[in-house]
Amino acid sequence: MFWTRLISGIILVLLALFFVITGGDALWAADVVISLIGLFELYRVLKIQDKPMGIAGYIAAAAYFAFLRFSDSTHIMLVFIAFLMVCMAIYVFTFPKYRTEEVTGAVFGLLYVPVMLSYLYQTRQMDDGAYLVWLIFISSWGCDTCAYCVGMLFGKHRLAPVLSPKKSVEGAVGGVVGAMLLGLLYAVIFQDSMMNVENPQLACALACAVAAVISQVGDLAASAIKRNHDVKDYGHLIPGHGGILDRFDSMIFTAPAIFFAVTLLR
Repeated sequence: MFWTRLISGIILVLLALFFVITGGDALWAADVVISLIGLFELYRVLKIQDKPMGIAGYIAAAAYFAFLRFSDSTHIMLVFIAFLMVCMAIYVFTFPKYRTEEVTGAVFGLLYVPVMLSYLYQTRQMDDGAYLVWLIFISSWGCDTCAYCVGMLFGKHRLAPVLSPKKSVEGAVGGVVGAMLLGLLYAVIFQDSMMNVENPQLACALACAVAAVISQVGDLAASAIKRNHDVKDYGHLIPGHGGILDRFDSMIFTAPAIFFAVTLLR
């Protein structure tokens, strides 16, 4: 299992390097695929993956990314309104075949997976996005690694004892501090390339700290959904890691967090 997980992790890193460095349509296409797979995994947990509301969700996600890439962003709200109307129409005209929870789950899934993950592409498209986009990975994976190490060494107080007994308050703090220091170090190395950021060191450090806090919420949120539905993993697509949502659970939250944090701090 260790070697399987390690090899899968290396392949994931290499793929991330390729698509993020390439950017543009390649990253957009990768973001679309990851989002649709992640949405399918979530809908499968909610048991609507092959129902009309689930199918409408996939179409809405594809439409959202199409508007994001090829149209004015002001029209994106039409996707959400149309999707909600479609879901309510299905709910009403087939009543009582579907429950209210299935309608809310379908809408929640669209916002939780495709919309949140789309900020990976949107951050890459920003001015200096070729450098700022890596803050998403630093704050997500850096926080996870630092939180694990600090928690193993000093963890005594449980952060969420019922939901995740192994996570500690000390580990959570260590993850935030570690991500902040990694962001600072990253800015020291690449600050001359961030032409549109007034104070790269401060902006990157604060953005990573904020995103690290939010990433831990994202990690616990994904675990909470699995616990509520008695599911161990969202899928088995990535050997040793589970599904897309098992690997990208914290990044779902760090992508928009970095986008908006950098937008405000730059």
